[in-house]
Amino acid sequence: MSRDYGSLHDPNAEYTMRNLSGETMGLTASRGPRDVEITDVQTAMVDGNFPWTLVRVYTDAGVAGTGEAYWGAGVPELIERMTPFLVGENPLDIDRLYEHLVQKMSGEGSVEGVTVTAISGIELALHDLAGKLLEIPAYQLLGGKYRDAVRVYCDCHTESEADPEACADEAERVVEDLGYDALKFDLDVPSGHEKDRANRHLRPGEIRHKTSIVEAVTERVRDRADVAFDCHWTFSGGSAKRLAAALEDYDVWWLEDPVPPENLDVQRQVTESTVTPIAAGENRYRVTEHRRLLEDGAVDIVAPDLPKVGGMRETRKIADVANQYYVPVAMHNVASPVGTMASAQVAAAIPNALAVEYHSYELGWWSDLVEGEVIEDGYIQVPEEPGLGVTLDMDTVADHLVDGEELFDEA
Repeated sequence: MSRDYGSLHDPNAEYTMRNLSGETMGLTASRGPRDVEITDVQTAMVDGNFPWTLVRVYTDAGVAGTGEAYWGAGVPELIERMTPFLVGENPLDIDRLYEHLVQKMSGEGSVEGVTVTAISGIELALHDLAGKLLEIPAYQLLGGKYRDAVRVYCDCHTESEADPEACADEAERVVEDLGYDALKFDLDVPSGHEKDRANRHLRPGEIRHKTSIVEAVTERVRDRADVAFDCHWTFSGGSAKRLAAALEDYDVWWLEDPVPPENLDVQRQVTESTVTPIAAGENRYRVTEHRRLLEDGAVDIVAPDLPKVGGMRETRKIADVANQYYVPVAMHNVASPVGTMASAQVAAAIPNALAVEYHSYELGWWSDLVEGEVIEDGYIQVPEEPGLGVTLDMDTVADHLVDGEELFDEA
């Protein structure tokens, strides 16, 4: 469907949008999107399978944008701290406001960590808001799209994650009953052979046990699904190398975070030691840290977490660097539908998107948090509605607020 983008520059145009109550309102030529000002930023924490931090940016045009920051202590307080730096600013200047916040918060850790996460939540809300003001989907703000649908990989769990056959049964169920063709299972699970988990060393029996999980799952689903396996930064360099080597005979989509994230030399050595694809990135912040992973050849697949890493444009920058090294992007994601859709918008706009994670398939009300479906048959159809393309169901948000939290003050 074509859009008349020229009307945005027509001096006689009237800009139509909806206010917070859904009533149509107009912005005349004397007051267009460039004249809109931010009036407030608010947060609300929802008690999902993680305490999701939802973010709302309000304007004097009666239009609000919704985003999400990666869960974690201190994020709402940091967003409240940054609100005065945004009030009075034009929300269309996403890059400038992002750098403005990074500079203003430099003394409070805006290089990495929870401060970047807080800025990410605001940045997502600005993309939603800018899309609504300009009446275009968020992917258009990122350069247009490569694909209409984004593949989703389902992070799977069982009551006995250490039982290879239980994992295989769950893999088959998720593929056959839920319609996913991409999965992930944990490998940092007890095997019964551990002596001292603190030293990160894998004994031969532990490697055999983890290999048996991989064998059972991959043999069960075969070509019906790709399967990745997550280690959560648990093992030593030598143990990670031995584990990756033991998995080379199986159809492993990728082995994720086999070693702690701090030492890039060890990360690179593990990746270079094996033909098993190695993924990492969820504990790296902004494009600078991901650039080091990519330049050093330390990953075969890069896995940034969008509401944590710096936001939508920062993830786009990471993908651009990764594309220079022919590395695909598999977005780590433990978010609500808001952050998940933001990841899908970026995945639509980059050439090297592999998949977006879904971590909440056991949470029955996950999709109820927004109006309409987000994931269908293992894919996200990228919406054409303005902004992120999702609208919060405020009743569901209210029903699942973290104890002590209050709903957004829409007034």
